[in-house]
Amino acid sequence: MHDNGSLMEKIIPTYLQPIIFGSSDSTLSKQISQLEKSGKIRKIAPKIYTGNFEDTPEEIISANILQIIGNQYPGALLSHRSALEFKPTKTGHIFITYKYSKKIKLPGVTISFLEGKGAIEGDRKFVGALYVSQRERALLENLQISKKPGSESKTLTLPEIEDYLEKIIRVNGEEEINRVRNKAREIAQQLDMLKEFEKLNALISALLTTHPSKILSSPLAQARAFGIPYDEARIQLFEKLFQELNSREFIQRPEKNNSRTAFKNFAFFESYFSNYIEGTRFEIDEAKQIIETQKPLPARNEDSHDVLGTYQIVSSKKEMEVIPRSANELLQILQYRHKILLSARLDKTPGVFKDKNNFAGSTAFVDVILVRGTLLKGYEYYRALNQPLARAVYMMFFISEIHPFLDGNGRIARVMMNAELVKQGQAKIIIPTVYREDYLGAIRRLTRQRDPDALIRMLQRVHEFSENIYDDDMDAMQAYLESCHAFDEPENGKLKIIVRD
Repeated sequence: MHDNGSLMEKIIPTYLQPIIFGSSDSTLSKQISQLEKSGKIRKIAPKIYTGNFEDTPEEIISANILQIIGNQYPGALLSHRSALEFKPTKTGHIFITYKYSKKIKLPGVTISFLEGKGAIEGDRKFVGALYVSQRERALLENLQISKKPGSESKTLTLPEIEDYLEKIIRVNGEEEINRVRNKAREIAQQLDMLKEFEKLNALISALLTTHPSKILSSPLAQARAFGIPYDEARIQLFEKLFQELNSREFIQRPEKNNSRTAFKNFAFFESYFSNYIEGTRFEIDEAKQIIETQKPLPARNEDSHDVLGTYQIVSSKKEMEVIPRSANELLQILQYRHKILLSARLDKTPGVFKDKNNFAGSTAFVDVILVRGTLLKGYEYYRALNQPLARAVYMMFFISEIHPFLDGNGRIARVMMNAELVKQGQAKIIIPTVYREDYLGAIRRLTRQRDPDALIRMLQRVHEFSENIYDDDMDAMQAYLESCHAFDEPENGKLKIIVRD
């Protein structure tokens, strides 16, 4: 014969489990009652107990709602939007196809039961005795008419459905979306959902551009229909940077290198530092020799051409006054400048957008099939900015974050940044060696933490520094840079801004 304590532990292994269900078994029911009376568990809803005394009943039920439904409503089918989201909506609604229509309110969650046919072949068993609509059935269910608005609706919005379909095409291609269409056709006949299938078929056809795309309402889906899908997460990041830049006022810093000689002197150091930061490193005298002779060093042909290519672009005031007046011009300018920049690196396909994905550590840049669309879509925010430095900051990060080429992305991003400043008669920006980690760290912070402030402040500071780099004498310009510790490695020095009269 067992004592109560040992039997209790045997029947309920731990009273700390988040959800304990009431039972019709008299022995188990008695043990649950004893646990509740002793304060080891508490009741949070009919036939639902927990050993969690820290979280609210709303939090506990929301986190475990699928387990609860699977236990208390065997054979229920997670359906409609819930079959695609697998969680309650923002207002706590979750949708179930069952043998009757009814609403049951639990703390934090409203279960909406919709009368309909239960699981069919292909619907998956999920948690306990709960099933979930297969993808194709869920898409058809989401195209039913719903009388409720927003998060109380059993269906996703049309743009959300379009985005879901577009993602299938983007990740797995047209073959997969056609498999979805064919399977949905079979299910529609089985469940008498032919009207819903007509809607689904029209959306897929529009996305594949086999039918007019006027029916599409999602911007992402519209972009797909026109053959220019874009990276939605990156566009949201560009929007955040745009909003921050648009809310600030930036100091005007007019160009002081107004003579042809001074402009070219600055361009030399601009080219030198831009390549150095990317790992193409020369001694200053070697770099001067390359520029003066317009010939590569014999042992470093490709590296020398990188410096020459950058200098060829940034030393031409006429070229640097060219900025994009349209999204298509942006593509043309990028490809033209990149072709010059990496002219000696044929393996990096100069002037051609990348044909395979690139990474920086664990960070994946924009997917190859989304590059053009993301450039075209992101241009809309650039176009709306007015202040020169705001446009320059946006352009630099915009190009750097997309990484549209196999190589040379950092250099081309800085070229595009400075073109914005030249066009408006502003001082260009140099990122000196000593400031490399500040520069790269600020970019990473915006990419990973969605914080634009560090990037903006960093470029404001280096713009103030660069405004003071001016002289018709290259040696004098170099001496100023040395006095500011510009050539030091980041671990050996700190950028010093010496304001000149």
